[in-house]
Amino acid sequence: MGIEFGSFNAICSTAALVICPLVGTDQGIEPTCYSRNVDVGGTLIFQPSTSFVHIVAIIMTAIMIYHIRSKYTAVGRKEIVTFFWLYAVIELLALFLDSGIIPTANVTYPWFAAVYAGLVAAAYCCLLVNGFVGFQFAEDGTPLSLWFLRLSCLAVFGVTFFVAIATFKGIASFSYEKPIGLWIIYILWPLICTVIYIVSQLILVFRTLDDRWPIGDIVFGTAFFAIAQVLLFAFSVTICDAIKHYIDGLFFFTLCMLLSVMMVYKYWDSITREDLEFSVGSKAAVWEVKDPLLAAPNSGGGLDYSEEDTASNYHGGAPASLVGGVSGQQLYSNQGQKMGYGGGGRGYPPSDGRY
Repeated sequence: MGIEFGSFNAICSTAALVICPLVGTDQGIEPTCYSRNVDVGGTLIFQPSTSFVHIVAIIMTAIMIYHIRSKYTAVGRKEIVTFFWLYAVIELLALFLDSGIIPTANVTYPWFAAVYAGLVAAAYCCLLVNGFVGFQFAEDGTPLSLWFLRLSCLAVFGVTFFVAIATFKGIASFSYEKPIGLWIIYILWPLICTVIYIVSQLILVFRTLDDRWPIGDIVFGTAFFAIAQVLLFAFSVTICDAIKHYIDGLFFFTLCMLLSVMMVYKYWDSITREDLEFSVGSKAAVWEVKDPLLAAPNSGGGLDYSEEDTASNYHGGAPASLVGGVSGQQLYSNQGQKMGYGGGGRGYPPSDGRY
């Protein structure tokens, strides 16, 4: 059965999506084949392998967020980190919904499913806006850029949440039997945002960057995204039957989407360079000390306070002590000259001068 515009019948018969128990009929649409459940302490856990991937995704996202926040002066840091925060919340919510910790028969399930759908749409909106941050239509990190991103994501979340809950509950002429609006936002909107993001980043790389290696990150991310859709919507039943219901297409979809998100991070990291102008470097500072004991005598018998200290260890002179920056050889040599002794002064090695 092919995918029909505005209908989840074919999609939900193949893939066990979060919204499938709430559309099509009053009992939802049951997939033809889905991953078997396990009993953990008297609680049935659905999609255990997929739930494990959700946990891994949350951990990996936390690591990526940490690395993004550590690049204090990178371009678009605050904008891109919003996308990863949204993805982390999506994975956390999907962990409860896919595993059945929040049962589909529970009265709160439609509300959580609507929040999930809204977050997914907002995350793709965030990705779309981030695609234009590199063009500097508004300077990144400024209130204009950040609030445009936040308000756009909030607007998309609000519209999607309302459409989803209205479809599930049959409110305001929306119906779960004909969920056209939800189909457009849930299926078509992510595809549009992804295509625009990919095209915009290719233009950015070719027009503004000398390095072409980031194209590889874009290609791999696109490949993982496409493979995820194909495995979920085309081969989920085939995979499920072949592996005896242990895993289905949702497992590979979640895994490939994680890899795709990781490539988004890898691409952003490859095209941004942190500005180290205000960072603390490792090179030690050379301090100029105006001290009579460090000054060399000039031809007139006085002390030479020129900027270049040729007697210091920095210019190959005798090593200074840790106290006061003056070596014993320098100290005794100067004192010997003042008292009329030879150039060697007291101490070792003895000089050839005579008293």
